[in-house]
Amino acid sequence: MKLLTKELLTKFEKQPQEDVSDDTKVLAHFFNPTGSGDWYAIEYDPQDKIFFGLAHITDAEFGTWSLEELESFKGTFGLGIERDLHFKPMTVRELKTKYNIEW
Repeated sequence: MKLLTKELLTKFEKQPQEDVSDDTKVLAHFFNPTGSGDWYAIEYDPQDKIFFGLAHITDAEFGTWSLEELESFKGTFGLGIERDLHFKPMTVRELKTKYNIEW
């Protein structure tokens, strides 16, 4: 599965890259279909191919990860990370509520 589409890249380009607030939109959700792992992307730097957002593997925390990391992962049965095709953008506030975290 292609993790980044032209449409999604356009959304990231339009996303403010300065101060992330509770009202900032979370634009994409990636997940491990065969185990734990969810990544919620808020920003993407196409030059360095680095995301910023919330990663939840064992604990939920905000940070960065690379597109290469997601694309190179192979889980059970050789399945890789997938993009949630049904994900509807939410605010950082909604995401923090979902995982009951402070920031």
